Amino acid sequence: MTKRNTVLLPLFRKYYREIEKFKAEPLQTQELIFQKLIKKAVNTEWGNKYFYRNIKTIDDFKDKVPISNYSDLEPYIIRLLKGENNLLWPQRIKYFAKSSGTTNSKSKFIPVSSSSLKDCHYLGGKYLFASYFKYNKQSKILRGQNFALSGSRQNEKIAKGKYIADVSVIIIKNLPLWAKLKRSPRFSLASMPKWEEKIPKISQTISKQNITSLSGVPSWNLLLLKEVLKVSKKNNLREVWPQLELFIHGGVNFSPYRAQFEKIMPSSDMNYLEVYNASEGFFAFSDDITKNDLLLSLKNGVFYEFMPLEELDKDRPKTLSLSEVELNRNYALVISTNSGLWRYLIGDTIKFTCLKPFRIIVSGRTKSFINAFGEELIEDNANRAIAFACEKTGAIVKEYTAAPVYITNSESGRHQWLIEFLGPVESIDNFRNYLDKKLQDLNSDYEAKRYRDIALSLPEIVAAKPNLFYQWLKENNRLGGQYKVPRLANDRKIIEQILKLN
Repeated sequence: MTKRNTVLLPLFRKYYREIEKFKAEPLQTQELIFQKLIKKAVNTEWGNKYFYRNIKTIDDFKDKVPISNYSDLEPYIIRLLKGENNLLWPQRIKYFAKSSGTTNSKSKFIPVSSSSLKDCHYLGGKYLFASYFKYNKQSKILRGQNFALSGSRQNEKIAKGKYIADVSVIIIKNLPLWAKLKRSPRFSLASMPKWEEKIPKISQTISKQNITSLSGVPSWNLLLLKEVLKVSKKNNLREVWPQLELFIHGGVNFSPYRAQFEKIMPSSDMNYLEVYNASEGFFAFSDDITKNDLLLSLKNGVFYEFMPLEELDKDRPKTLSLSEVELNRNYALVISTNSGLWRYLIGDTIKFTCLKPFRIIVSGRTKSFINAFGEELIEDNANRAIAFACEKTGAIVKEYTAAPVYITNSESGRHQWLIEFLGPVESIDNFRNYLDKKLQDLNSDYEAKRYRDIALSLPEIVAAKPNLFYQWLKENNRLGGQYKVPRLANDRKIIEQILKLN
């Protein structure tokens, strides 16, 4: 046990006790969070509009307050950006996390309150490390630097006097001094807006440091880490950073990237931990290095509801509380937060893998699916099938996207998969067959539609040229940690754009 760990362990024990408490008392914890949120916002404009003073129970809340999306909250957020206060949350909102937009808006600006920074985003990180140190008391992370690949700061005309950036930049900017001293690179470099300049400069800097942990979105980290190997002239990351022991990842499913990481970091003592964090909050984390699911964080200033997917398009959709959810069923996540997002449909779908304690996986997006033929293919199915095909064929997938090809007079429908492989693939047909087999194993609706090729024929695999998806992201001004390649779409708009570049 290192000296620094000995000093910090009492702090992390405190947070681990908090984790154990909300695991033991999940419903009581969420009830307390709910009551605090309502009481805090009772005199805001939103609270007055929906008579928060009369809300006593969760059922009252569901009855009086509608489900919201960004378009519903956008008029309030624009006013916040222009300097008004006490609209959605009683604190002055200085920070706004910029994320990808909606149908009506090029970008979303998610309010980030001081309460959310302290009691959601930072608390989530503390819970993560408390769990990690619980299982790895010999960790040497604190002997070196943590490399965090953040997004970029922004200059928006609408935001005079406000600070707009990727949420990762907001978090880094407000870290306590002791945490800033343990992270790399310096803030001015980490928040550079131009990624093609930023990646080489960061690579030069961190290749000469003692990096003991990494964090960020897997796809962008891979891009940068390969540059580190190039500038350092080393064969793998263990040669660059002998004490590297942990990669904290989030934002996209890690399965398609694991083989690439293990190739550049060939070490049995490398640990991988997942977090479910977003511009809107920090919701779940790996509390056990032996498990692949995540512990739902229940004491983080967020009240959760869970919407069955069949309710999504209804005028008054039904949501469930924690006491009502079931295992292995997909739910759209609905949140109310200490930044003033109320019954907000975040756009992610989750699935419970355990109810004691409440553990989840992120199964996809409410708009990231293919259901052109009644097959109801979700992102979780796709990621697991890709991983299975890679395992069986030895292929390594860098990026992918898929969309339907619709039925014609002469052909049944099919799914078209545009896949960027790393290196040659011995047999595309074998990869396709394993992909199709696993999808049928995972999804009975897909299996039924594939029966004798009547409604859905074998998938079509199109091999993408190197860096095709990076080119598409660049041409659409989507370079950066908050932007990801859409995995599935129920139309052909995105895949046709990318195919034109192929």
